[in-house]
Amino acid sequence: QVQLVESGGGSVQAGGSLRLSCAASRSAYCMGWFRQASGKEREGVAYNTAGGTSMYIASVKGRFTISRDNAKNTLYLQMNSLKPEDTAMYYCAAGVGSSCSLGETPYTYWGQGTQVTVSS
Repeated sequence: QVQLVESGGGSVQAGGSLRLSCAASRSAYCMGWFRQASGKEREGVAYNTAGGTSMYIASVKGRFTISRDNAKNTLYLQMNSLKPEDTAMYYCAAGVGSSCSLGETPYTYWGQGTQVTVSS
């Protein structure tokens, strides 16, 4: 069992920055950030493996950075140059298997979400 608690969401103007945090109750091989905008399907934003591999969706490359602090079992998502289209509920997810992706299949555990709102 992995419990996940997100924090760091909020409201910012376009061009601003936010850092999301996800505190995990234990380590997991695959950890990722997903988001779901109102009226849209949930999409994978970025993932990070325990081996240090990271992957991003095209729309956030160069603006978002995923990282983890293994000592604290905490996953981060640094979001810079935010755009109104980044507005969504952001979820942290964890998978304990040996695979990782931007799809939902590898993930078993999910946080409750934290809202990010970007105004123009």
